[in-house]
Amino acid sequence: MKPFLFAALLALLAAPAFGADNTVSLTLRDHKFTPAEIHVKAETPTTVTLVNDDGETEEFDSTSLKIEKVVTGHATGVMRWRPLAPGRYPFMGEFHSDTAQGVVIAE
Repeated sequence: MKPFLFAALLALLAAPAFGADNTVSLTLRDHKFTPAEIHVKAETPTTVTLVNDDGETEEFDSTSLKIEKVVTGHATGVMRWRPLAPGRYPFMGEFHSDTAQGVVIAE
């Protein structure tokens, strides 16, 4: 393998959790989001896949993101977010706000 290809492969493997294409997977289980802290690349559109492993419907809700997404129990929903300025954006599950909480960090 050529040295520059090897270096490129290593850089890709060391990339942050949001990946090169700014996609995030989020799971809801036992009325809690996992991960509860999401890191995304700032100033870049983001695609978030929300897997609801609970048997009940939940709504991803964030006033600061201006996003609401209802996902029925044992279903998957996809959200396409606008580019975010650097910062912290809290979110919650509308129907279980006491336990389903998290934050998006755009950096």
